Amino acid sequence: MTYFADVPGERVDAFLARAAESLSRAAAQKLLEGGNVRRNGKIARKNERLNLGDAVTVELPEPRPVALRPTEMPLEIVYEDADVLVINKPKGLVVHPAAGHEDDTLVNGLLFARAGSLSGINGELRPGIVHRIDKDTSGLLAVAKNDFAHRMLASQLKDHTMARSYEAIVCGTMHDDSGTIRAPIGRHPSDRKKMCVTERNSREAVTHWEVVARYRGYTHIRCRLETGRTHQIRVHMAYIGHPILGDMFYGHKRPEIGQSTQCLHAGSLCFRHPRDGRPVMVFAPLPEYFTDVLQKLSRL
Repeated sequence: MTYFADVPGERVDAFLARAAESLSRAAAQKLLEGGNVRRNGKIARKNERLNLGDAVTVELPEPRPVALRPTEMPLEIVYEDADVLVINKPKGLVVHPAAGHEDDTLVNGLLFARAGSLSGINGELRPGIVHRIDKDTSGLLAVAKNDFAHRMLASQLKDHTMARSYEAIVCGTMHDDSGTIRAPIGRHPSDRKKMCVTERNSREAVTHWEVVARYRGYTHIRCRLETGRTHQIRVHMAYIGHPILGDMFYGHKRPEIGQSTQCLHAGSLCFRHPRDGRPVMVFAPLPEYFTDVLQKLSRL
């Protein structure tokens, strides 16, 4: 895939992380180190600075055989065909293996349930994974069953035509009925595990929100993502002074009303089918943990 530089002087690895929705900066650097990136036809180095209009071409290496352990686990598959499946992920399940979470992830479960039927574009640790949701976020996640479907879904993420909406409970009373947060998100300068609103080494982030219901000291909202940055809703809501209830990473540091993990649920996912372009709309009702909190709030 070829991308064209639009910011003169930007490092090629930073440009790829910004331009290619499915690539992190670390992944871009790994591709550069492997000689899989060309700038105007010549192999690029990660510290090169781009000129306006430079053509940056990424050649993805052939995926290595998956060495992860398939694990039998209950998976709620709410949509499936020959190209795509959509999972309703429970709270507490990590999407793919990483440091500290090598096993018992959604990927391990997918390898057991759909061995040999997952895309390989994202490498051996993330077969089929087109986008992610946090461990403590519940809800819908699209999985590609072949590389063609993966590329088509990734392009919809990049051009913002894959519609994703979330429901959340936030701290405080939101007085407006709706609004839009336009604030760039990047890595926190002193805590690399965190994201934050910043102008430095950041990417555009847009979250639309509307109020579903108001309670004493809390608000039930629905959010629609225009972009898909890491921890976007959590960072944006904390930024405007309404952190998500139970999010002790970005919000209040002590549990409130007995809730110590975030109330955030990916409730709807709409995309064009990669094979024929027909609209696919999938919905997941609020899970029990979320409705239990709403019942508590109604009694305050």
